[in-house]
Amino acid sequence: MISRSKVVIVAALSLCSCLASVSHAQQTQGMTQAVQLIGLAGVKEKTKGKLTVLNGTLRFVYANGNADVATAAIQDVVTGTDSQRVIGGTLGTLTMLAPFGSGRVLSLFRTKLDTLTIQYRDGNGALHGVVFTMPQGEAERIKNELIAQGVHTSITAQANQTKTPAAAAQKL
Repeated sequence: MISRSKVVIVAALSLCSCLASVSHAQQTQGMTQAVQLIGLAGVKEKTKGKLTVLNGTLRFVYANGNADVATAAIQDVVTGTDSQRVIGGTLGTLTMLAPFGSGRVLSLFRTKLDTLTIQYRDGNGALHGVVFTMPQGEAERIKNELIAQGVHTSITAQANQTKTPAAAAQKL
């Protein structure tokens, strides 16, 4: 038979592990995989990392450290969509040499992604711009988190939603 104290200890340990996993999930829930294309001081171009909005700061965490931008310093935030080749880098370049133009066809396969562009002023008042790319659907969520913390945007989400292809065709 299992003693009553062992059952209580096992139950308490399992409860603690559940609480720890929920806490960890809440902390990583706001983290988004992102690539900083250009703009952050001290961060190389095309650096991969994680982007989050936390306590009035936009934080980009990457392998060599992190870069913070205070939300109070951000003057504008804009989102957009883009695409990139599925097969990139050296392999993508080599596929263009495939016979009968098949490499050119492979370069047409693209994945969609979001862009997040931020304009901010540093401590000296100099204007900076940062461009991030991230999985589709994530940029708008980060933009909304920044707006909730008082950041302004020159393009509202409602303006993006009202521009439909039918409305654009009517203007022509």
